[in-house]
Amino acid sequence: MGLLASACASSQPAPQQNLYPVEFYKTDKGGWVELSLIYHGCVAISYKGFDIQIDPVAGRGDNSYDYSVFPKPEMIMVTHEHGDHYSAPTIESLETEGTRIIVNQTVFNSFQRGEVRKNGDSEQLTKGITVDYVPAYNITPGRENMHPKGNGNGFVYDIDGFRIYVSGDTEHIPEMASLKDIDVALLSTNQPYTMTVEQCIAAAKVIKPKVLIPYHLSNTDLQAIKDGLEGSGIDVHLYENLR
Repeated sequence: MGLLASACASSQPAPQQNLYPVEFYKTDKGGWVELSLIYHGCVAISYKGFDIQIDPVAGRGDNSYDYSVFPKPEMIMVTHEHGDHYSAPTIESLETEGTRIIVNQTVFNSFQRGEVRKNGDSEQLTKGITVDYVPAYNITPGRENMHPKGNGNGFVYDIDGFRIYVSGDTEHIPEMASLKDIDVALLSTNQPYTMTVEQCIAAAKVIKPKVLIPYHLSNTDLQAIKDGLEGSGIDVHLYENLR
């Protein structure tokens, strides 16, 4: 279990960059997990000099995002093939000779590079960091083809015992009931493509993370999520830049 940095700000490290919101968490082993909230579905995790970029996309619509402020990552991990999650030019701008690129089969078919992972896989990324690849899909009738079952991955990172769930594009699916001991959950909430506000609230109550960060947002009513989880014991962190 980790400790939110704001509770002990005097000892937290400085963020690697200052363009995007950053949360720090301290693991039971004393290391600091740095979680950068870049925009929409794009986030980054850093721990003891090991950097992971998740769904990096340097531009969306009229907006652009500066990845040069981050170190070159050891890992680039892509949940699925949609353009707000997968950008071949952004991956190529970030990778070095030693960068590992983790993708689903559909991204591999397009990119023709990377290591394919599917729901149910798990592995150790480096000392102290493991990841489980979990399902991410739509279940509402009429939405199933938006994110078909078995195609995309969500990620559950265990970082020296501190556990972060990055949902990818999904609705509130039955498999979420098996997620245990989650410290921070990032739940995609941009109806009709992923969860509705009501689904996000219900999913959070099932997963029971210590901290919930709704992400991958559109016109999502963030305050309604916070209000709906009042009294649940879940600390809801809201970020407008994740729209």
